Amino acid sequence: MKVLLFESVEGLGNTGDIVEVADGYARNSLIPRSLATKATAGAVAEAERMRKAWQENNAAEVSAATEIAERLADTTLEMPAKTSQEGKLFGSIGARDISDALSLESGVDFDRKMIQLDDSIRTTGSQAVTVTPHPDVSFEITVNVVEG
Repeated sequence: MKVLLFESVEGLGNTGDIVEVADGYARNSLIPRSLATKATAGAVAEAERMRKAWQENNAAEVSAATEIAERLADTTLEMPAKTSQEGKLFGSIGARDISDALSLESGVDFDRKMIQLDDSIRTTGSQAVTVTPHPDVSFEITVNVVEG
């Protein structure tokens, strides 16, 4: 069945795309959740309008994310933490802590999901962290954990 997507669906398409999916997937998942509708002749014109709006919105988001990346690239965040004699933290510093600190320092709201961190930071010292404000834009910052 051909359907018109009202929202971007991971692995399927973006807003305004007309895609071919299994009948059951369309009837049981996409249409009831208002993510898509059956593609009709009138839906094609609507699809083009939605696709243009999505592309303009996405271009604006990429532009804003690129501006943020250029401004904050190579930023060093100094984060004080309670530590033991050996330099190990009592607790850890995670993506939420880094996003909160970066938001305070930059004035831009960062979600913890934008912080690419393999594992929580558990020792003092510097560590490179990747920030992804948009799926197409990423930059690195340095997190310097100091005894505090």
